[in-house]
Amino acid sequence: MVQQPTPGRARTTDTVEGRRRELASSVKIILSRKAFDSGAGRVANPILDDGTMLPLPIPDKTSPIRYEDINLAGHNLGHVASDLTGGRTRANHFAHLDPDLDEPALKREPGWRPLLGQAGAAQSVLGREQVGPGDLFLFFGWFRRASNAGGRYRYVPREPNLHVLWGWLQVGDVVPVESGPLPGWMSYHPHLASGRPLVADHLYVARRNLVLDGIELDLPGAGRFPKFKSQLQLTAPGFGRSNWRLPAWFAPLSDRPPLGYHARSDRWQVHDDHVLLKTVGRGQEFVLDADAYPEAQEWAMRLIC
Repeated sequence: MVQQPTPGRARTTDTVEGRRRELASSVKIILSRKAFDSGAGRVANPILDDGTMLPLPIPDKTSPIRYEDINLAGHNLGHVASDLTGGRTRANHFAHLDPDLDEPALKREPGWRPLLGQAGAAQSVLGREQVGPGDLFLFFGWFRRASNAGGRYRYVPREPNLHVLWGWLQVGDVVPVESGPLPGWMSYHPHLASGRPLVADHLYVARRNLVLDGIELDLPGAGRFPKFKSQLQLTAPGFGRSNWRLPAWFAPLSDRPPLGYHARSDRWQVHDDHVLLKTVGRGQEFVLDADAYPEAQEWAMRLIC
């Protein structure tokens, strides 16, 4: 167990064990498919020459937010989306900025916290699995190498299509949209701004600090991985993007539940130091019960640190 991850920093040594007992609880890790995909957006999210990953929110005509309103790591997403879709998604089109993890991405009202909205079938999965405070979303999406040459964003020819982890959110509170008046700083969010609540519509508000393995860390409860690194790549090298290489401990056994939607044994190929997983083509929320997989929280901690 990692006691003092870097650059994350636990509280002082004499209080760590006390905080561990206070904060340790059942934790679920949710691998959540978000950003442009083959159905919404229809092109890959870019990994730029310096490794910067830019997850592009899917189009949404009911959202008040335009792509040109959003800036990530110095890049205007209106420019990025227009170039990479060949103008099909224009800079002034409306974007479903969800999850919304980066405070500098938009102008914010006081009190803003990172948010994730879930409704319909996706929320049904999370409700059935009793996802709530303390549980950790790891967001993944379809990415491909791109460059910004001559002021235009273009995909690099012959670079592979990959599933990559790009961000996280640890749940602090779960707020049903129809529960009553909500804080004003939430009003911009696409799940509220349309004025038409979705079925089983909920907002997941991030913790202020990350808590893993019972330790409260000096790391934010939500964020975006700023640069690509090999540890964030889910796709197995040389395979299609839906074929993942995962740590060996991910392999399901008879006495513990498998990763959500992946119960079929023929989806898993077990090797000495890893497993290969043929992921399902549909579904957004794949839930892992970290209580049954004791390595899971340390794995997530190392990714975020």
